[in-house]
Amino acid sequence: MTEAPATPALPDRLSVDPSSPHHVAAVFEHEIGIRLNDKERFDVEEYCISEGWVKVPAGRTLDRKGKPLMIKLKGRVEAFYR
Repeated sequence: MTEAPATPALPDRLSVDPSSPHHVAAVFEHEIGIRLNDKERFDVEEYCISEGWVKVPAGRTLDRKGKPLMIKLKGRVEAFYR
């Protein structure tokens, strides 16, 4: 019997950006998914389950540092491993 590697618990708040204090590299070793209001989203850059929001890019608009501009969408957030 082969045991699956243990996955770390998903944090309440997580960011894709490595320079963010909410970035947890161990979580990104596994594929994760995000649902907002029972619809799976594939463009989430950051989420917070307790506050009920996700941040997604606002089209192709960039800020002055060259990163995508983010908009915050509110609703019921669920994070899960695929």
